[in-house]
Formats: sequence, structure tokens, C-alpha cells
Amino acid sequence: MAIKLIANYSKRLGLPGYSSHQFSIEIETELVTTDDVAAESARIYELLQTNVDEQIRQTGFVPPTDYGMEETPASPANIGRTNGSQRPAASAAWKCTDKQRELIENLVTEHQLDKNEVDHLARQRFGKGVRELNKVEASGLLNELLESHSGQQRPAPNGRRSAYAGINGNTGGKR
Repeated sequence: MAIKLIANYSKRLGLPGYSSHQFSIEIETELVTTDDVAAESARIYELLQTNVDEQIRQTGFVPPTDYGMEETPASPANIGRTNGSQRPAASAAWKCTDKQRELIENLVTEHQLDKNEVDHLARQRFGKGVRELNKVEASGLLNELLESHSGQQRPAPNGRRSAYAGINGNTGGKR
């Protein structure tokens, strides 16, 4: 009667930047007799341990500490930009996408909105100014601006339309 001996050895190493890597080997063998199970088990364990330790020394890609926290020229947010360059200086302070920034700026211009009121609206809704809004927050602000300015509205006496027009009964004039 043959006896199966199954052994597994695994090792995980922590790497910089909250990263880690792991390597594991499993082996299955048949023993002809039960006379030397302990010796064969020790031999297989040493074999697995030696091989895992040799392989795990090759760490491969180790991300830098700030990996995923900043945009780089090759990051998805910058792919397709002219000459692979980063965002232009004018939009560098914006956290949302360039298209969202352009749409917000176009809405302000086309509807003659007061930039300070739009910024105030962003601070009311998201606790931060327009330039600090991430993609999701900017999308919410854009939805609100588009909903409140989709119809024809008259400018306020100062010639500007309020970002609050149509919100909570606001007619668009200054208080």
C-alpha cells in the first residue's frame, strides 16, 4: 500500500509602500513504506524551503512609497496629452479631470455665473473649493449646475447669474 505525503511551503515578505509578495510550492509524493516518514518529511520540507527562499529573493516590481498617490507622465490621467506632457499649468491645481474643469469653466462663462458663488456652492456641498473637487464630486457639482441652468434664466441686476439659481427657490439674484 502506497502512502501519499503532501507538503506545502509558503512565504510572504513585506515590502516598502505597504506592499508584499508571496511564493508557495506544494509537492505530492508517494512513500513505499512507512518506515521513514519523519526523515522523508524533513527532506521534503528542507527542499521546499530552500527553493521558496531562492525564488522569493527576486522581488520584481517594488512600488515607491507614494505609488498611486501622484500623477506621473505615464499615469492614466495624462495619457493622450500632447507630447505625453502633464496637465498645463493653468489646470494643474484642479483635482478633477480636464474635461470636467473645462465644462465647469464653460458653464461659468456661458451662463455668466459668479465664480465665487460656484466655489461657495462646492464648499457647501463637498466641504472644499471647486479646484479641490475629485472626479466624483466635480460630477455632482456639474449635475447641479446643469440642472439649475438648463432652462432660460434672466441675469441678476449685476449682469451675472447665480450658481444657486433654481436651488431651494433661489431666483438667481443676490440677497
